[in-house]
Amino acid sequence: MRKVLATAATLGLAALGAVVPATNAQASTACDNAYNAIPAGTFVAYNGANCGTTRLGATTSWDSDWGNSSGPFQGWDTNTAESLAYKSSDTRRVQLFNGTGTDWAGGHTCIGPNENYMDTLEQQYFTSGIEVENEISSHRFIWRGCGAVLDS
Repeated sequence: MRKVLATAATLGLAALGAVVPATNAQASTACDNAYNAIPAGTFVAYNGANCGTTRLGATTSWDSDWGNSSGPFQGWDTNTAESLAYKSSDTRRVQLFNGTGTDWAGGHTCIGPNENYMDTLEQQYFTSGIEVENEISSHRFIWRGCGAVLDS
């Protein structure tokens, strides 16, 4: 009887192990596909993890207020990003801010030219200590420096 229980437990754990990596692989595939589909130099934010649900905006320029009615991000885009993709065409970074305005003050973080994408922004933080997920309100492209970089 003990051998039967041990065998059943082992098979159960093996089945669980097979399911978990498949989910991670699907997430990576979705973001890989999204990244491969965007032109060089483009930054994209998504309302949903794994580069899915809704594309909030796609741009090669800055936007100092994702919540206003101008620029590549507008209206409800502010504070709704859950994943990002950035296909760099040079060494610039995209600096993301928790606040708005062209003074570019407040908490910030960056996605670098070698990051490609962030399939989730959970447990990523601005320099102010605020979590990045659903809190991005503006962005700009910078050549160097940042203060904090998203950890993929």
